Parts: sequence; C-alpha cells; structure tokens
Amino acid sequence: MEEAILKLILLGPPGSGKGTQAKLLTEKYGIPQISTGDILREAVKQRTELGLKAKKFMNQGELVPDDVVVGIIRERLEKEDCQRGFLLDGFPRTTEQARALDEILNKLEDSQITGTINLEVDEEELLKRLSGRRICRECGEGYHVIFDPPTNSDNCNECGGELYQREDDQEDTIKARLAVYAEQNAPLVKYYQEKKILHRVDGKGSIQQIFERIIAAIKGSSKDD
Repeated sequence: MEEAILKLILLGPPGSGKGTQAKLLTEKYGIPQISTGDILREAVKQRTELGLKAKKFMNQGELVPDDVVVGIIRERLEKEDCQRGFLLDGFPRTTEQARALDEILNKLEDSQITGTINLEVDEEELLKRLSGRRICRECGEGYHVIFDPPTNSDNCNECGGELYQREDDQEDTIKARLAVYAEQNAPLVKYYQEKKILHRVDGKGSIQQIFERIIAAIKGSSKDD
C-alpha cells in the first residue's frame, strides 16, 4: 500500500520545541523541512532574482515583503524533493500568507495541506523554558538552569567562563514576544480550524511524548482523507 503524501505545517510559540519536533518529523517521514529563514538565506547565497530582492531588505534590517517570501516558497515547493511531501516551519505566519500558500498548492497537481500541527504550551511553562537559558561568555556553550544545569551555577563546565542570560531570554522580553506571537497566530489557527485541518497538540512533556502525540494527530488526519 502506497504511503500517504504528507504536506504539513508546524506552528508553535517560542520555546515550544518546534525545531526539535520538526527535525524528528522530517527524519521519520523522509520529507524536507522548509524553514523560511533557511530558504531565504539559500536564495541569497545562490543569488537568485528573488534572493537578491530579499537581500536588500535583510541588509537594512527590514522584513522581507510577502510577495518575495511567497515567491521563494513557491520556487522551493516546485523542487523534486517536495513531490513526496514537506514540512513547513515558519511559514505561513499570517492568513494572507496562508491564502497565498493555498494558491501555490492549487497550481501544483493534486496538492493540498494534509494537516496543520499547533503545539500548545501555557505561558508559565514557556517562561520556565526560555528564561532558564544561560550562555557562556567565553565559548558560547549553552545551558539551562533546570533542564541542563552547569556543575557550577555561574560558570561553564567546558572553559570556566562566566554564564549570562541574553536580553531576549529575560522575563519581560519573553512575555512581550509571546504576546506578539499569540496575536499573530490566533487568526492563522482560526483559518486552519475552519478548513478542518488543524490539530491542537499538547506541547508539555518529554520530547518523545510530544512526538508521539503529533504522530497520532497526523495518522488521524490521514485516515480522514
């Protein structure tokens, strides 16, 4: 029996473990992970027409406009390795981008999103995960005060350098980032919920537990097809 072609979107706030789960999913299903940041950098590196357009905005520290991002996504989805499915990570970010994605897929033969996975983690847990990160000033080694603490709370195990907390890992900054994400993500969640392809997945627990929940959600969506 031929395996279903999986075309997935993975959503989740900062600290949800989305990157870890994306890696596990692409390994399990043998599909490419399409990260907006990665393909923008690759397009710039390859000096494609759209890549050069994107570079102008990136060099000025500005957001790359939707039409450029969508164009680069379109080029990526047309590549051969996406014929057997893909995992979108970081795109779409808005309902406008979601509609643009639908248009792209409508032009590709028999192509539509299989499911959208929304990793859900409460703010208290996200604050614990993000605010606990510490970085060595000398060698850049990373730690977590709860999940991966150093032997000495103030110094790096590797080189003895001082550990510090990045500004964007401080509680007030994290709360602001999470508020922006929630505001941007809510319309997107509603959009895919109305299309009946949204799967809410509890993002608390071990990496394996969360992974198994995602797999169960994917299997459920495949049965519905």
